[in-house]
Amino acid sequence: MVIELNRPALKHARSLVRDGKVVRDERDDWSEAAPSADDENRFIEEHGWTEFSHWHLGVDRDEEAETKKAYTFPFGDFRSVRRSGVISAESRAGQYDHTEIRDELRKLLELIDSTEE
Repeated sequence: MVIELNRPALKHARSLVRDGKVVRDERDDWSEAAPSADDENRFIEEHGWTEFSHWHLGVDRDEEAETKKAYTFPFGDFRSVRRSGVISAESRAGQYDHTEIRDELRKLLELIDSTEE
């Protein structure tokens, strides 16, 4: 398993933050805010795998592209970037030595915090 930074997802996340599509919640809120398996399935059915991939900063190229196993480090709820999701993903990326992903998540968090309304 080699998880890489999903650059299109990073671009998507930055764009959402710049457009104000961000929920400035706290880390512990992610357990309630994270999409459920049913939410993910509905999203995939309605929008497809490419759009689904754009909500995850990690991609495992060893997995089939049209499987959920290929995508890690979700950062939003399919509508907005969730600050809680970014914090949670940053922590997990650091835990598992995905330093490039961790660093980009840290920058994304800084962008969120610098654009507070």
